[in-house]
Parts: sequence; structure tokens; C-alpha cells
Amino acid sequence: MRRPIIAGNWKMNKTIAESKRDAKAVSACASKDVDIIIFPQFMALAAVKEAISGTAIKVGAQDIWHEDAGAFTGEISASMVKETSQYSLVGHSERRQLFGETDAIVNLKVKACTRNSLTPVLCVGETLEEREKEKTLKVVTRQLKSGLDGFDPAHELIIAYEPVWAIGTGKTASSAQAQEVHAAIRRILLGLFGEKFSQSTRILYGGSVKPDNIAELLSKEDIDGGLVGGASLSPDSFIALIKHCREI
Repeated sequence: MRRPIIAGNWKMNKTIAESKRDAKAVSACASKDVDIIIFPQFMALAAVKEAISGTAIKVGAQDIWHEDAGAFTGEISASMVKETSQYSLVGHSERRQLFGETDAIVNLKVKACTRNSLTPVLCVGETLEEREKEKTLKVVTRQLKSGLDGFDPAHELIIAYEPVWAIGTGKTASSAQAQEVHAAIRRILLGLFGEKFSQSTRILYGGSVKPDNIAELLSKEDIDGGLVGGASLSPDSFIALIKHCREI
């Protein structure tokens, strides 16, 4: 049975002091039944790691550059964040939409993660226009196959399905819509890497996850948790999500 994950992507929010304070508050809810991952802004990675020390909570970076070092002003490499982190988001919809990341760049970042013993959390998902044109599965298939080109299934992988139209909009894909795409992702993984890898890989839903919809989402066979944005910024709502997950 796949253990659920509740992952909080704090995006460009919280000072170092605020990140440390809120991580410590969340750490009181650590559980052996749910994996909790916090993705703070880069400058707070070390502080959050210190705040959750001794607990089962894990830390991840929100992004990495695909080279390990060099003249890349403003970038952070996987070899740098691995001192504080066990995971990195890769190909988040905001990186694709706002910063022009291509499938090829995402693939290089996946490889940089595995090269540096970080678990990539590969984000895939369609825009509203693509969904309305019934291109959801075509887009997700392309993003998965491109992002995982050359991937060694000996490494751990987490997938996050983000319907772009449901991020920060208050809209949420129905549990049935989310399950349909999650099941398709698992079938794609089956074709790429076989049954064992497909069945063991955890796939998170990342579109306006909240305490009042997490139970219904997690009731679906192929949904293994949530990549949470806005609802993770308040320790109270983040803890509520974790508690709902533990009760399922």
C-alpha cells in the first residue's frame, strides 16, 4: 500500500523566521502514517531543516537548476540544496507558465535531481484551454514521457498532477476528473517502467487542495496525497489536512 503524502509548497512566501516558526508548528503533527514534506523558499531551507530536526517531516526545494555549478547568476543547483533537502519540485506549472521552462529543461532537472540523490517531484498538468480542447491526456503524456526520458527507475519518483486551471483559482477538479488523470499517469508509468514501478510510485493531486476536499480525493484509488499551495501557508489548515489524511 502506498503511504500518502501531504506536501506544502510555500512558494514565494514567509521570511526565514516565519518559515522556521510554522515548520515547528507543523512538526507537532508528524506521523508515521503520512509523509509530510515542506517546500520553503530557498533562503529558509536550512532554518526549516533545523526546525523539524528529530521528526519524520522532510524538506524539499521548490526548484533547482540542471547544472551542478557555474556561471548561472541567481540559480541554485541540486548539489547545493541536497545539504538541506531530500526532494525538489521539477516542472511546476508556474515554472512552465511564468518562466518558460520547456519539457527539455524539465528533463535535465529530473536528471540533476537523481544525479545528486534528490527525489524529483515531477509536476505535470494542462491549462484551461488544453482541457477545453480535450487535450489533457495528450499534454500529460507528453510532459511525462519528455520529463522522464532517460530516467532510471531504480530512483524514487513522485508525480504531481496539477490542472493549471485549478491552481489558486478556488476551482478544483472533481475527484472523478482527478482520478481519471491519475489513473492515466499510472498507465503511462506502467508502459515506461513496468508494473512494480507504476504501482509503487506515488501520484499527488495539486489543484486547490483543502481540508474539506482532501478526504474525497484520497478515497480514489490512484490519488496518493496532495501538493498543497495556499492551504499550506497557515499551520492550522496544513495540520488539518494532515489530520484528515491520517483519519482516512
